[in-house]
Amino acid sequence: MTSIPTFGALIIGDEILSGKRQDKHLSKVIETLSARGLSLSYANYIGDEPDRIVAALKQSFATDHIVFSFGGIGATPDDYTRQCAAAALGVPIHQHPEAVAAMQSKPNFELTPNRLKMAEFPVGSTIIPNPYNQIAAFSCGDHHFLPGFPEMAWPMMQWVLDTKYSHLFNQVAFAEEIIVIEEAGESHLIDAMNRIVTDFPTTKLSSLPQHLPNGRIIELSIRGDPAAVPVAMQQMKDEVHNMGFRFTVKLASR
Repeated sequence: MTSIPTFGALIIGDEILSGKRQDKHLSKVIETLSARGLSLSYANYIGDEPDRIVAALKQSFATDHIVFSFGGIGATPDDYTRQCAAAALGVPIHQHPEAVAAMQSKPNFELTPNRLKMAEFPVGSTIIPNPYNQIAAFSCGDHHFLPGFPEMAWPMMQWVLDTKYSHLFNQVAFAEEIIVIEEAGESHLIDAMNRIVTDFPTTKLSSLPQHLPNGRIIELSIRGDPAAVPVAMQQMKDEVHNMGFRFTVKLASR
């Protein structure tokens, strides 16, 4: 079976951290990966601060992770990602001929000096085609730098996955079961949860408490090894029943 690498996301922009815009990328990245049998391990948010971006990228480039970065690759003074990627790699910026050619293919599009800056990528980059407006993004190895605009970034992310990583799709079998426990607090269930985590190391347990108008519930899920999940959930159900709490099944194994 193919070893599945770690996937990460880097979301850049003051507008997200200031609250002027709500981030939409995180949920879309999770959805896009999940549709291909993959999962996101982490996401980092960074403002338009070159030193922080460079530091984050240096750390990220030192791993073998597959990382999608969103934002900061335009030509305005607050767009730093292209330059920061080059600085993190210790290489210069250059004008990528394929990115220029893509712009030249646009009808009635004047290649001004400012627009040409959007074709300046770190030396060694490859381009990511942009079906929306032909202004390319770029990859540095397994790091893929996309625009901040969802209508451009999301199809480009899908293209990267389908072109470069299709051999990773749907390689890891998993099951998931979810129950909804009524009127229990997490404190009542911690010991039982700890037993599940200890007894079934090939699964992941998640507890999501909610307060509703008519009472409180806990949505408890167990996800992972298809052979272990049903056994782990049956143990959890038995413990919940023995404590006197009612539960309903929200999702059986899939």
